[in-house]
Amino acid sequence: MKTLKEYFFRYKEQILYLIFGGFTTVVNIAVYGICTRLFHTNEYFANFLAWAVAVFFAYVTNKIWVFESKSNDLKTLSREILSFVSARIVTLGLDMGVMYAGIQLLHINDLIVKVCSNVLVVLANYIFSKFFIFKKTK
Repeated sequence: MKTLKEYFFRYKEQILYLIFGGFTTVVNIAVYGICTRLFHTNEYFANFLAWAVAVFFAYVTNKIWVFESKSNDLKTLSREILSFVSARIVTLGLDMGVMYAGIQLLHINDLIVKVCSNVLVVLANYIFSKFFIFKKTK
């Protein structure tokens, strides 16, 4: 029988991605909520601002703790950042599409739509990060 420690080390990357993905989601939703509820900004502007803050947070946590990328040379860092932001732009499109469909077409509460959208976005972002951005080099 596997111990909890063995299980953690076998699935360390996925567990850490879920943890930091959860934190990123909290950052995203918190920024969105503050913008829409406190400052009464437009949902789509708030969503974009929340996305930008979450992308910065996610890049740092993914690079350091999740995928443990040790690259520090300018060429590799530039490739990582460009790939990371490009992939996040793709999933921003997914996020905006879900937000539009949920709010405008289905008339669902914007925070409920935001949470559901983030589930899809976190899954898509893991695939991009794992297989394209922080892929292990041999």
